[in-house]
Amino acid sequence: MAAEHDRRDEASGGPPGTSQASPSGAAPAAGNPRVAGDAEPGPEAFAESFGADDINAMRIALELAAQAEAAGEVPVGAVVLDGAGKVIGKGFNCTISGHDPTGHAEIVALRQAAQALGNYRLPEASLFVTLEPCAMCVGAILHARLARVVYGAADPKTGACHSVLNVPAIAQLNHQTRVEGGLLAQECGEMLRSFFRERRARIRQLKQDDA
Repeated sequence: MAAEHDRRDEASGGPPGTSQASPSGAAPAAGNPRVAGDAEPGPEAFAESFGADDINAMRIALELAAQAEAAGEVPVGAVVLDGAGKVIGKGFNCTISGHDPTGHAEIVALRQAAQALGNYRLPEASLFVTLEPCAMCVGAILHARLARVVYGAADPKTGACHSVLNVPAIAQLNHQTRVEGGLLAQECGEMLRSFFRERRARIRQLKQDDA
């Protein structure tokens, strides 16, 4: 299987979901969500920010991530909810199987949601994704005018909400989407870490078999 060298590949740095200094140099408090555009929160700032509906939505995203893994894709899943909390879009990584560099879970879910509503603008919708969105996905999120994004594990390589860039906080942009991170971060991150551990083990075995 061809390796996917993108934001979800941990080969050149720390594993997805590990805490890393933000662009401002302040490290996020472990286990607490961070909100793009806000001042760095203290450890207790968002301790009760996520409700049962948020957790249920991220559970759906995790189930989608498991489907991606079963298909040989990097396990990232995303779900879009309308303003009433109804699921209107689902997606998981399909970059390898689809030969599509834009086939990230967020993009797939956004496309499905837009088709469901018959509109590329999704101003009351929320997106839940197991891994911090990259710059491409944040761009699509902003174009869709999403009200809120919640991610699970931080991405210290190409995360564009807090970890490497903080695109949603750029004041010059004509739309600001509320972004929160850290929901079920341990579970989301461990799914990715496990995937890459197993992939590295397979690669080592293949090299030994060829030796």
